[in-house]
Amino acid sequence: MKRVIVTGAGGQFGQTLVEKALFYENFHIDAKTAEELNISDVASINEAFKKGNYDFCINCAAYTNVEQAEKTPDIAFKVNTEGVKNLALACKEYGTTLIQISTDYVFDGEKESPYTVGDPTNPINEYGKSKLKGEEYIRQIWDNHFIIRTSWLYSKKFGHNFYRTILEKAKRGENIHVTDSQKGCPTNAENLAKYIFGEVLTGNIEFGTHHFTDGKPMTWYDFAREILDENGLSDKVHLVLDRNYRTFAKRPKNSVLI
Repeated sequence: MKRVIVTGAGGQFGQTLVEKALFYENFHIDAKTAEELNISDVASINEAFKKGNYDFCINCAAYTNVEQAEKTPDIAFKVNTEGVKNLALACKEYGTTLIQISTDYVFDGEKESPYTVGDPTNPINEYGKSKLKGEEYIRQIWDNHFIIRTSWLYSKKFGHNFYRTILEKAKRGENIHVTDSQKGCPTNAENLAKYIFGEVLTGNIEFGTHHFTDGKPMTWYDFAREILDENGLSDKVHLVLDRNYRTFAKRPKNSVLI
């Protein structure tokens, strides 16, 4: 049985991984929330790894508030860069394969076609820069790694995300204003979890950087429409196309990954 530590286990993807692990008998999951294991604390990481004898580390710990990261980037870099560096060093020391969850935001969004693993990165906001720097540390430190970039990750059960926000507003009967200025591939956290258990942890793919999404490009407006249709709420709320959507942080216009 392979031993797997999941950091950031209290987030939407961490909770999804822990839930899906019940379907895979070959893995023992040691789930650590941010309170139980702060990846910015080297001593905390070393204590956990020394006791755990882990085969794999799946890092779900991340600072994901894109707007706030633009205002206080030090916080984002502390977790997404320095914290990831700490994990990579620990994984190398203890011979643990590192699986890092990364993001479409490492790209600038100016490409007309979908982004491949080999395309040059050029993040346009502090969140993307912090995640890219974390990727770079992993590549420099430890060969036994998987960097899995995904886009528009959401869970229907856990966390605060676009899917659950749209659904909550619809159930309250609110008008919903959504932009169509960005395109990506919404990715169900359950599908990403299945990919990691079924392909990554089983050695079916090679070490390195990979892209995983649900493979259906759409705008946020399109996604909102799908959410409403899926839940039988399209006729009960007014979905408004908002082309005056403003954010403090710049966001890629094209986040489609292949």
